[in-house]
Amino acid sequence: MRTLLLALLTALPALATDLPGHLGLQLYSLRSIPAWDAKLDEAKTLGYHVVEGGSLPAGVTAPQYKAALASRHLHMVSMHVDYDRLARDLPGAVAEAKALGVAFVCTPWIPHQGDFTAVVADQAIANFNAWGAAFRAAGITYCYHPHGYEFQPQEDGTTLFDRIAQGTKPENLSFELDVFWAAKGGQDPVELMDKYGGRWSLMHLKDIRQGADTHVYTGKAPSSDDVAVGTGAVDWAAVLHKAASEGIRWYFIEDESDDPLQSLPKSLNYLKSLDR
Repeated sequence: MRTLLLALLTALPALATDLPGHLGLQLYSLRSIPAWDAKLDEAKTLGYHVVEGGSLPAGVTAPQYKAALASRHLHMVSMHVDYDRLARDLPGAVAEAKALGVAFVCTPWIPHQGDFTAVVADQAIANFNAWGAAFRAAGITYCYHPHGYEFQPQEDGTTLFDRIAQGTKPENLSFELDVFWAAKGGQDPVELMDKYGGRWSLMHLKDIRQGADTHVYTGKAPSSDDVAVGTGAVDWAAVLHKAASEGIRWYFIEDESDDPLQSLPKSLNYLKSLDR
C-alpha cells in the first residue's frame, strides 16, 4: 500500500496543474496513531510534504515541532485552532502560529448546545472579525470551517452560514470548504463557492457515500458515510473546476472513515486519474 502511495504522489506535480494550489494531508486522518511524532513519521512515509495540523501537542514547543517537521521534509501550511483557545488566549495562539510559520489558521467548530442559533452565530461573527484582524496583522489568513449545522434553513430562507459570511469582513475571515460537510448539510459545494466567491482559501477533499442522509444539521455523521474520493456522490470534476476558478490555495485530503490508511490510496489514485 505504501509503495502505491509513493508512486501516486510522484505524479502530483502534474496533478497540481489542475489543482491550482497544492495537495496535502490533514493530520487528523492519522488520528489512530497516538504519538504526535509517529504521526509525522507516517505522513512522511505516505509521501506527503505538505500537511495541515492542529494546536501543539502537550509539552511540545513550537520550535521543537517545527524542527520535527523539517527533519521529515514536511511543511505545515495551515493549522486548526479551537474556538475556545482563541477566546481564552488570542495573543498566544497568534504567537504560536507565527512561530510555526503557517500561512493559515482555521477554526473548525463553533461551540453550542443543541441547535446552532442566530445568537451563537452573532457572537461568533464578532469574534471572527476581531480574531481575523489579529491574525491579519501577523500576516496570517484566518478561516472558518463549516461543519453542516450552519446550513439549517431560517424562516427568511437564508442560513446561519449566510449570516456569518455576510456579517464578517472578507479581509478578516476566509473559509475552508469541507466538501463532505457541505454536502451533509444539504449544500451544493459548487453553488456555495459561487455564492461567496473570493472567500474560499482552503478545501478538504472528502467524499460522501451514495445514498447518505443529507440536510443533516448536527455536524455529526456515521464514519461509514465518509468514503474515498471519487467513490461517492460528489461531482469532483465540477467541484475542482470551480475551485480552480476560485483560486483555492491548498487542498487537503482528510479521511474520517474507519480505515483511513485503506482509503487514502484510493483517493490519491482517483485524483491522479483526473489529470489523464
